[in-house]
Amino acid sequence: MTIRVLIADDQMMVREGFSVLLNAMPDIEVVGEAVNGREAVEQVRRLAPDVVLMDIRMPELNGIEATREIVAADATAKVLVLTTFDLDEYVYQALRAGASGFLLKDASARQLADGVRVVAAGEALLAPSVTRRLITEFSRLPDVRRPPQAAQAAYGDLTERETEVLVLIAQGLSNGEIAERLVVAESTTKTHVSRILVKLGLRDRTQAAVFAYEARLVTPG
Repeated sequence: MTIRVLIADDQMMVREGFSVLLNAMPDIEVVGEAVNGREAVEQVRRLAPDVVLMDIRMPELNGIEATREIVAADATAKVLVLTTFDLDEYVYQALRAGASGFLLKDASARQLADGVRVVAAGEALLAPSVTRRLITEFSRLPDVRRPPQAAQAAYGDLTERETEVLVLIAQGLSNGEIAERLVVAESTTKTHVSRILVKLGLRDRTQAAVFAYEARLVTPG
């Protein structure tokens, strides 16, 4: 199965470079490019890609707003944010908007391809340590210190075990590590994770981690 990718970046060299690298992979095809956020939203609607490589800082409509519109439109495309710095102040906002993870623009060809594959499979791109570091850093921002009451109330639908699993996700543990911590089978952990995502209406583990911090189930530290 070929993974269809859309590249949204206002720099032509970035678009062309990523296109060459990804098209060289037997299981990945770049189906389109966009020079700004508005065009990215339109291209997603027209081309229905599996993954969107989304730059944050673009004219007309930035990557954060474009991501929010794509997610709101219930598109099946997963958004993978492109950034120059691994602690870009806008990355956390992009994750809150619905992005499935982020990728540095200086990533190697292998990292780029693997990142696309991971996100296309419905997983979060971020490694556990990076997830923890990123969310811990940006959950300190003033505009996210106080989560909406709806977010705080929503996790009340989770069982005690599901809440426990959610906290461990936010702490950066993988399914295998969670299973070991709780002394259960990894398949059981996967079931818990799936139910958490369905109950909370979230797209992937990254969104679950963000939710846990915003709902103050986990505190930065």
